[in-house]
Amino acid sequence: MVSFAEIKPRIIVCGLDATGYKIFRLLKHQGIAVVGIHDRPLPGEGDDVIIGDLQAAPTLLEAGIREAQTLVLTDSEDGTNLGVLMQARVLNPRIRIVNRLFNTSLGDRLDNTLPDHITMSVASLCAPIFAFSALGSAAIGQLKLFNQTWPIHQVYVDEFHPWRGRKLSELWDDRDRMLIYYIPAKTRLDLVSAVVQGHSLQVGDRLIIGTKPTVHAAQQRSLSQRLNKLFTALKYLRQHSQGLLASILLLLVMIFISTLVYVSSILKTSPVDALYFSVSMITGAGDSLVTVGNPPDSLKLFTIFTMLIGAAIIGLSYALLNDFVLGTRFSRFWEAARIPYKQHFIVCGLGSVGVQIVTHLHKCGHEVVVVEKDPNCRFLSTVRSQKIPVIQGDTTLPTTLKAANFATAQALITVTSNDTVNLETALNAKSLNPKVPVIVRYHDPEFAWMAQLVFEFDAVLSPAELVAPAFAAAALGGRVLGNGMTADSLWVALATLITPAHPFCGKSVQEMATTADFVPLYMETQSQTVHGWDLLEVSLSAGDVLYLTMPANRLEQLWQSTPSQFMRSGAS
Repeated sequence: MVSFAEIKPRIIVCGLDATGYKIFRLLKHQGIAVVGIHDRPLPGEGDDVIIGDLQAAPTLLEAGIREAQTLVLTDSEDGTNLGVLMQARVLNPRIRIVNRLFNTSLGDRLDNTLPDHITMSVASLCAPIFAFSALGSAAIGQLKLFNQTWPIHQVYVDEFHPWRGRKLSELWDDRDRMLIYYIPAKTRLDLVSAVVQGHSLQVGDRLIIGTKPTVHAAQQRSLSQRLNKLFTALKYLRQHSQGLLASILLLLVMIFISTLVYVSSILKTSPVDALYFSVSMITGAGDSLVTVGNPPDSLKLFTIFTMLIGAAIIGLSYALLNDFVLGTRFSRFWEAARIPYKQHFIVCGLGSVGVQIVTHLHKCGHEVVVVEKDPNCRFLSTVRSQKIPVIQGDTTLPTTLKAANFATAQALITVTSNDTVNLETALNAKSLNPKVPVIVRYHDPEFAWMAQLVFEFDAVLSPAELVAPAFAAAALGGRVLGNGMTADSLWVALATLITPAHPFCGKSVQEMATTADFVPLYMETQSQTVHGWDLLEVSLSAGDVLYLTMPANRLEQLWQSTPSQFMRSGAS
């Protein structure tokens, strides 16, 4: 490790779109020496923003790439970030890189190949928060600990809850359960203090917990759900196959009439022979086995008329049948059969954030319906491979929402790339059923809270606003494990390396947890892992890695010291 006192500290944020600019401003507000790079001028910014080609060596050199400790790549295009990554490593092989990539599999490969490289995905970070907001206050988040993904839940203690009156210290000892955060109803006591003091859970308290992941069998759909889907499919079939059914019915009527005529006209002909003769004449599919002899002219004219009308009806029936089976009708019939009837989630917009939300909800066992207007969307095959129904249509039209059974849905999440479309979709949804929760994505973080205030949606979230604290923490040496929302507040779980200049160095975990309002999860020290009561008694030393959760608005406590005191972390 190299001390920040030996090298002038500098963090470079490359790509100042909405997300990058939010990260840049957050770091700058905390007094961190940070330089931004953008491809066009930004109003109100001075010499700390370099304008030029992000991937060009002169631009990076002007920003101080050779002296920088950390480079944060925040461009929305993976290719641009990869180009800057290679150029930066050529100019400064030791620079620590926090890389924004949508392709997380590529990011994992880079993390395992390159030293001091951390991959972060805006979609992966914010998608769970959209999903948790749609699920309600009971669902909070997930953490990646011990090579496992721990689901995070919120427990509300009411009068009948089995944990009412139970001491938090008893829950603290359970290794299959990890206490994440504590929100008491009547006091301002933090979790660690409550555990140490033997505080008991009271009515109104909320406790955020992580449970050890277990493998659950797939939930079987109830009989009522299956019947509802069957009725939905039959309803769609009745609505969109009326022409086909009418033509088939007309053909059967023609055959029936023709058979009656031939039976009554040729007394020696059996009904079966007459039926065969009728079908042969109408379809032209075979020769008649009936010897008519010298039929009257009226019967000949009737036969000619029947053949002509029958040929027209058969041609029309084949055309309608081919359109239904080979066209879009048949596929939409199966989609209609699979659209849940109630208690499902509707995700409007299948972009990078939308597909992550859909995947997250699906993995959690929830039924999801996707509404996407673009038939060439690159994520359609990904969603359909998971057997998730997709409705191709305009999300702003009430008829599209009705096709997704919005009135009986559990929540609607509109996350298209167009803020206007998201607002119009949400407003139409509220007009259809104001009781269904609506979660809205708004690109501009400055207007997101205004939109929620004015239109009274359940939540209006900006991805840039949600992920900026996580990127800032990673840029300063923390390894982000996850984040979530509770009580309208964003919290971040991260791993921080304790260095000699770290504000926690030399202090006990219990002391700093009560002072800084964080919850210690566990600690790695000298190739050992410390948990539970032992963790509270440990004094933090240089080289320790502390895993903790804390509110995002208090992350600045991890860098309260002056920038020159921080150290470059190679372990994160």
